[in-house]
Amino acid sequence: MFRRHKTNASEHKRNPAVQGSALPVPQNDMRSFFSLSQLVLSAGHLRPPPVLRHSKITYFEVEILDAQSKKQICVVDKIPPSSTLLDVKHKFHKVCPQWYPSRIGLRLERNGSFLRDSVNIKSLAASSIITLYFTDMGQQVSWTTVFLTEYTGPLLIYLLFYLRLSSIYDAKESARSVRHPIVHLACICHCLHYLRHLLETLFVHKISEGHTPLKNLIKGCTFYWGFTSWIAYYINHPQYTPPSFGNRQVTFAALTFLICEAGSHFINVALVHQNQSGNKASFPSPSINPFTWLFTLVSCPNYTYEFLFFFSLQQIGSWVSFTLMTQTLPVGVFALLMAIQMALWARKKHQLYLKRGTFSRWRKAAMIPFIL
Repeated sequence: MFRRHKTNASEHKRNPAVQGSALPVPQNDMRSFFSLSQLVLSAGHLRPPPVLRHSKITYFEVEILDAQSKKQICVVDKIPPSSTLLDVKHKFHKVCPQWYPSRIGLRLERNGSFLRDSVNIKSLAASSIITLYFTDMGQQVSWTTVFLTEYTGPLLIYLLFYLRLSSIYDAKESARSVRHPIVHLACICHCLHYLRHLLETLFVHKISEGHTPLKNLIKGCTFYWGFTSWIAYYINHPQYTPPSFGNRQVTFAALTFLICEAGSHFINVALVHQNQSGNKASFPSPSINPFTWLFTLVSCPNYTYEFLFFFSLQQIGSWVSFTLMTQTLPVGVFALLMAIQMALWARKKHQLYLKRGTFSRWRKAAMIPFIL
């Protein structure tokens, strides 16, 4: 009996099926735990899933009141913080179609200054509701239209007087008189001057996309067209007398005119390139072009060349402004008014340069070296 029990025990040890059937569960568990631990170690630290945060955008409401009666016109809602005042004007136009954006003037206060279209609406907000005062700016026209109209008129009007139409001058007197060469030269110079302005308006200047009231266009055209008619009437009159100093005066005046026209053109080109470079705060510096060397003496040489142009025209037509004995009083008045206006523009621009500190203060002249 003892041997049989021993044999069974040894067979039990040698039987792989019996041995395997006794240890399958703990061995598989160990392998699974080992594989899971390796996976965790290779994956790194476990991180919690990210919490989704919903961004909350604050919209503004713009209440638009009439500047005179303080009555509410409309409320423009759902204005994003990144919007500009021009966006508000476009939404205002959708609510009130009778006022298009260029005609809308908005202010923070009733008697305050008008806000620019580029102003960010967030900079105006003290709360979620913004109150603005509306003013009807009237009929508006673009600046390009203003300049083209003001410069085209004198060009055509002068040519009408140059042709000596029978409705302007006496036909018999015009047929008897012989035109002096200075009359033809004055017409060429006058047309060349305004043709340059027209071409620069179309191809050189970067004109603002803003608008101006129609009344400003009417005032500008009245000034330029009226003085052109007055000047052209005297120059092309059959009784016009030639310059008293002869060909020397004409030659000197013609050369002065060409220099001034070229200088004004190159200065305008330099100013446009300065603005296109993105550095509008800096003052244009002279280049290799000799016409730009005037920047070393004055801050607005384009007005300097225009100022000299008027007096060179007076010499071409023997229109000396300091005497009334010549038949060129309208040229003297026109030159004086334009000189005053350009001096005001130059002084204003000169003060802006000084405020920015873009050039040394020893350059004190704005338009005329060492004088103005």
